[in-house]
Amino acid sequence: MKEKVKHEARIENVYQLEGRVPISRAIPFGLQHVLAMFVANVTPLIIIASVAVYDGQPFTAVETARLIQNCMLIAGLGTLVQLYPVWRVGSGLPIVMGLSFTFLAAAMSAASKDYGVMVGAIIVGGIFEGILGLTAKYWRRIISPLLSSCVVVAIGLSILNVGVSSFGNSSKYPMGSWQNLLVALITLVAALAFHIRLKGVAKQMYVLLGLIVGYVVSIFFGMVDFGAMGATISEMGVFSVPELFAFTPKFQAGAIISFCLVFMVSAVETIGDTTAACTGGLGRDITEKEVSGSLCADGFMSAISGGVFGCSPITSFSQNVGLIAMTHVVNRFCIMFGALAMILGGLFPPIGAFFTTLPDCVLGGCTVIMFGSIMMAGIKMMIEAGLDNRNTLIAATSICLGVGVTQVEGFFDYMPSIISEIFAGNMVAGVFVVGLVMELLLPKDPAKYEAVIHRLDEEMESVQYDSSLMYDEKHK
Repeated sequence: MKEKVKHEARIENVYQLEGRVPISRAIPFGLQHVLAMFVANVTPLIIIASVAVYDGQPFTAVETARLIQNCMLIAGLGTLVQLYPVWRVGSGLPIVMGLSFTFLAAAMSAASKDYGVMVGAIIVGGIFEGILGLTAKYWRRIISPLLSSCVVVAIGLSILNVGVSSFGNSSKYPMGSWQNLLVALITLVAALAFHIRLKGVAKQMYVLLGLIVGYVVSIFFGMVDFGAMGATISEMGVFSVPELFAFTPKFQAGAIISFCLVFMVSAVETIGDTTAACTGGLGRDITEKEVSGSLCADGFMSAISGGVFGCSPITSFSQNVGLIAMTHVVNRFCIMFGALAMILGGLFPPIGAFFTTLPDCVLGGCTVIMFGSIMMAGIKMMIEAGLDNRNTLIAATSICLGVGVTQVEGFFDYMPSIISEIFAGNMVAGVFVVGLVMELLLPKDPAKYEAVIHRLDEEMESVQYDSSLMYDEKHK
């Protein structure tokens, strides 16, 4: 009888990690997690595909649609592994996985040379982060909150130009035309209005709602090519099994090192997300096993994302962590339905075909908010880490050097080519390396260090004064 009660589906279980919820209630709760991250999940891949080349050829609309199809599948599979771990891979926490903006700069740099280079770097980098997950207890404390915040700021800075470039562009009108800017502005204003006016769970969907408004407006400007969408659907069909192992990986040292550095950054972000999910949703601290499992899922599932599905790396989604903190819906059974919805969406090419018709300016109207939010999140983390003299010095130096060297053409001309490949086009890697070196070399608390030295000086002066008195008394 007790076992029957234990497995009984109850609505109250939505606020518990374990337990079943009536399916009629579980599906909507799961879908809200998908809606909160759906646009952000597909956007990185759309941007990467827009600059990518493979075997010297740019991507077609059909190839991009296939990648979007695959990215939904891997996001759903990654979420299932996080919810229900396989061996030591997965945290068992209510974490939703999706394609990460953290890797956007590195992925665009590699994919613009050859998509295979990006795929090869993701495979190696993903395995690297997976190994970091297995050994997390040995290195976790090396990465300070300040270093994490500097890197997040750099990530935001590195993709701001991507958002602004999309803001003023479309396939119909030239860059910066008033039509593009008007549609982007309407999209932006609509998203902001929804964010201000809506309440509760609906507030988390403001980007999606703003995108819908911008898309409708763009149709009236003739920016949407439904013909290309129809051609994609006619070639792929309404239902399609994803194309796997479509890209031959190419292993280039500079791209691999660059991605490994960014995977270290992603690991720090994942620790923050999973910790926030525990404290904000479950009301407890995260365990060492959960940290290790979440990083393993990030890394090994990213390697599968790149090598098998041809997509960019996946990681935990901060939007969903915020949703958990707001709604306190932490039930794994509910969120599982969101993961299943993403997998089903990946099997229907019309969904991917629709997203290939989104004009750049509509995406730009939404992404400038998301990209700016990433940078502001880093600034908030920096303030929380504390801006004493030491931290200010590390932040100022790492951001100035890491970002600055990417802005100066010819800076790396007389250095080994591998250095240029890692740092010339990737400010995130530069900020991370400079910040990490300074964290390891600078004294942890100069103020305390100076106080100790000052106290020792005072004691030495006192000893010298006492010695002189003793000398005078002796020779009287």
